[in-house]
Amino acid sequence: MNEEIRTRLKTTVADYRLPRYSELPNVGLYLEQVAKYINGFLEPIGCSEITTSMISNYVKKGYIPSPEKKQYYSDHIAHLIVIAITKNVLSLDNIHALFLMQREMYTVPVAYDYFCMELENMIAVVFGVKKKPDMNIGVTNTELKDFLRNVIISVSHSVYLASCFAEMNRMKNNK
Repeated sequence: MNEEIRTRLKTTVADYRLPRYSELPNVGLYLEQVAKYINGFLEPIGCSEITTSMISNYVKKGYIPSPEKKQYYSDHIAHLIVIAITKNVLSLDNIHALFLMQREMYTVPVAYDYFCMELENMIAVVFGVKKKPDMNIGVTNTELKDFLRNVIISVSHSVYLASCFAEMNRMKNNK
């Protein structure tokens, strides 16, 4: 891969940031609004869009809590962002198992914010924005934290490879 592609890929993720839990809408969004909101954070890293039917299916299967009067709040949105980003490397059953493990040790805000920080950390490393990862993210050193970090490393590499292929195809089609 040439340097032009590497530079372009670095640029696409250099400022990538997921909203922290306190920044998530907690006013009650309807299904269409939730999908649109989440997709705005998936597009910059090349993740597949989440659809309203996917969200409804996740609720039906019990992967996320049911909406309250057809409205989704911060906990719902946090879970859906994690599902949308990790579903390319984990099955939905394994993502659900990960949620259950996390609930034993962390609140949704703590677990979600850790996920965001670690994803941004690892994407920056994999894309070459920074040389080495910050290993001091999160306040605990647990097996669960290490487990989640490995999931995030897998996601980061998957995102990087998909971005590389997309960029190479774009350049090929522009010739």
